Amino acid sequence: MRATTIHGPGDIRFTEVPDPVIAAPTDAIVKVTGSCICGSDLWHFRGENGPIDEPRTIGHECVGIVEEVGPQVRRFKAGDHVLVPFCQCDNTCPNCQVGVQSACVNGAMTASGQAEYARVAQADGSLVRTEGVPDAATMPAMLALTDVMATGWHAAVSAGVRPGSTVAVVGDGAVGLCGVLAASVLGAERIIALSRHADRQRIARAYGATDVIAERGEDAVAALKELTGGVKADAVLECVGTDQAMRTAFDVARAGATVGMVGAPHGVELPLRTMFSKNIGLAGGVAPVRRYLPELLDLTLEGRIDPGRVFDVTLPLDRVAEGYAAMDERRAIKVALTPIS
Repeated sequence: MRATTIHGPGDIRFTEVPDPVIAAPTDAIVKVTGSCICGSDLWHFRGENGPIDEPRTIGHECVGIVEEVGPQVRRFKAGDHVLVPFCQCDNTCPNCQVGVQSACVNGAMTASGQAEYARVAQADGSLVRTEGVPDAATMPAMLALTDVMATGWHAAVSAGVRPGSTVAVVGDGAVGLCGVLAASVLGAERIIALSRHADRQRIARAYGATDVIAERGEDAVAALKELTGGVKADAVLECVGTDQAMRTAFDVARAGATVGMVGAPHGVELPLRTMFSKNIGLAGGVAPVRRYLPELLDLTLEGRIDPGRVFDVTLPLDRVAEGYAAMDERRAIKVALTPIS
C-alpha cells in the first residue's frame, strides 16, 4: 500500500510499504477513507521525540471501512464504516473499566493512519460504527472525534469544568479549540482563550470563548487577572505540552483549581511549590478516546457540536508533506487528507 512515512526531521514522504495484515485474532484491517495530521505528529517532524533510526509510517487519526476482521472479532464485519480511536483498547480490562482506555493493558496505537489501510488492534473494543459513509460535509467532524475533540474534552473533564465556571484555555491549536468547545458544552460561564492568531481566535469565539487574550507569559497572566478581578480561572486546560504553556496554566489558575493537561509534555518542569501552597491540582494525560466517543458522536450528529471547523486545509494524501509544512509553519490549524485513486 501507499503510506505516509517519516525518514528524519522535516522529511515526510508518501511511499510504498507492506500492507497491514491480521496479526492477532482480535485485529481488523480498515480501508482509510479519511485521515489528517495531528499537532503531536509535529513533535516527530521537528525531531523533538528523539532520533528516527529507520523510516516508519506515521499518522494516528483516521476513519474508514472495515476490510477484514480476525476470527475473534464479533461486533464488526467487512463493509462497516467506523471511527478509529487513535489509542486502541479492549474496553474490558481493569483500566478500561475505570475509564482509562488509553492505558488499556492490551492497548495499541494507530500506526498508519495517513495511509491507504490501517490495522486496528482490539477491534471489538476500539471501533465505533457510524451509519453509512460520512459525506464531504460530515467527514471533518468524524475525523476530529478520533483524537482532537476527545482530547479537548478530556482536558475539560480533567480540569473539572462545571456549569457557571470560569475556564482558561492555554493553546490555540486544534486541541485547544476543541477544549473551548468542550468547556462551552459542559456549561462554563466564561471561557478565556489564550491565542495570538486571528484565524484561531475566530474559531475560539465561534466555539464559545467569551474573551481572548493575545498576550503571552507574564502579560497574559496580568490580562487574565484583570478580566477576572484578580480571582483567575476555576479550571485551566493546558493543550500545548511545553514548559512555558504549563507555567502559564498554573499562573492563571486560582487557588484550589485544577489544570487539565493533554499537551504531550516536552521539557516540562512542574511548579510543585505553587501546586502545594495554592492547592492547585494537575490531572489529565492521554485521552481515553473510546470512553468519550459515543457521547461525542451523539452530540455531533445532533448538531450540538461541530468539531470539524478546526480543519482549514484539505489535501490529497499524496501531498501530505505539504500539509506537514503548512502546520509546522502555522499556515494551517489542522490538515485533512483525502484518499487518492
